[in-house]
Amino acid sequence: MDLICYLFQAYHVPKTALINLVVLIVLLAPAISAANVKPIIQLSAQTSSQTTPVELASNKSAPEKTMNPRAQTWRKVREGVTGYSAVTGPEAGQLIESNGEVWRRIRNGPLATYGAWAMFATLATLALFYVFRGQVKLSLERTGNKLLRWTTFERFIHWYTALLFLLLTITGLSILYGRSALIPLLGHESFAVWASWAKLIHNYTGPLFMTGLFTMIVIWLKDNLPDKYDLAWFKAFGGLIGNKHPSAARMNAGEKAWFWMLFWCGMLISMTGLVLDFPIIEQQRFILQITHIIHLGCAILLIIGALGHIYIGTLGTEGALEGMISGEVDEAWAKQHHDLWLEEMIEVKKQQKQGSALKAIDRLRGDITQQPPEQSEPSLND
Repeated sequence: MDLICYLFQAYHVPKTALINLVVLIVLLAPAISAANVKPIIQLSAQTSSQTTPVELASNKSAPEKTMNPRAQTWRKVREGVTGYSAVTGPEAGQLIESNGEVWRRIRNGPLATYGAWAMFATLATLALFYVFRGQVKLSLERTGNKLLRWTTFERFIHWYTALLFLLLTITGLSILYGRSALIPLLGHESFAVWASWAKLIHNYTGPLFMTGLFTMIVIWLKDNLPDKYDLAWFKAFGGLIGNKHPSAARMNAGEKAWFWMLFWCGMLISMTGLVLDFPIIEQQRFILQITHIIHLGCAILLIIGALGHIYIGTLGTEGALEGMISGEVDEAWAKQHHDLWLEEMIEVKKQQKQGSALKAIDRLRGDITQQPPEQSEPSLND
C-alpha cells in the first residue's frame, strides 16, 4: 500500500483516482476468487468420478500390506512351501511342517491329560479295592506238596522283560510329563540332564524289550488260546469278588486277556518304536507324528494293564508271587486258582510213575533174560 501511494505521489495522480482503484479491487475480489476455485473443484470431482472400485479397494488395503511386510512370508512358510536347502533328505527344503502343531496339541492335550487321569484312576481303584476286599487268601491249608509252575527260563524271560518295561515306563513318562511335573521339582538344569539320559535309555532299551516280548509270545502262546471256560471266569470276576473260584487251566482268563493286550499293544509299540528310533529310512515328519501318537496311546494302555497285573500278582493274591520267584506253587494254591491245570499235572505225574514202573519192570525182565543159566555141580559119578 505504501508503494502504491509513493507511485501515485511521484506521478501526481489525484487522490480521488486512488480511492476509486481501491474500491474497484474490493468489489472485484470475491468474483476473482470464485472464478479461480470453481475449476479446481470441478477437476477434483472429475478425478474422483473416474476412480474404479478396484482401485478404491486396493487403496484401502494398501496400508494393511505395508503395516507388516513379513506377514506374507510367514503365511507362505506355514502353508508348507518348499524352498532351497543345502541339507539333503526328505522335506529338507520345508522350513515348517504345519501338522506338527496338530500333533503337539494331541500329544500335550488329550493323550497326556486323559492318559494321566486314566492311570491315576486305575491306581485309586486298586487301592480302594485292596482296602475293602483285601488280599485273596488261600481257602485251603497248604499241603507242602510243590508243583513246578514256571521253569527257570520262563522266570528269567519274565523278569527280564518286566524290568525293561519298568525302565521304559519311567523314562517315557519323564519325557511326556517332565515339563509339567518334573521341572517344578528338579529345576530346569537338573531336568535337562535327566531328560537327556532318559531319552538315551528309552531309545536303547526299547529293542532289548522287544526281544523279551517276542520270546514270551512264542513260549506262552499255546497256553493263552481262548477256551470255553474263560467266559465263566469273567462272570465270576476271577474269584476276586466273593468266595467262589472259577475253574482255570494253566492260564486263567485274566492272564489270557493280559497276554493278548501285551501281544497287540506290545507289537504296535515295538514297530512304532523302531520307526521313531531310526528316522533314517526316509520317513516324513507326518509319518513320525502319526507313529508317535500310536506309540504313546498303546504305551498308556499297557501301563494301565500292567498296574492290574502287578496288583493281582503281588498284593492281590496270596501265593502268586511265590511261583514267579521260586518257580513252584503249593497244591492248595493250584487247586484254588488253577484246578484244571492241577488235574492235568496229577495225570502227568501218574503217567510218569506208570511209565517209570513199566521201565523198571522192563529193565528187570531184561536183566533176568540176560542172566546166564546156572551150571550144575559135578556129581561123584563123573
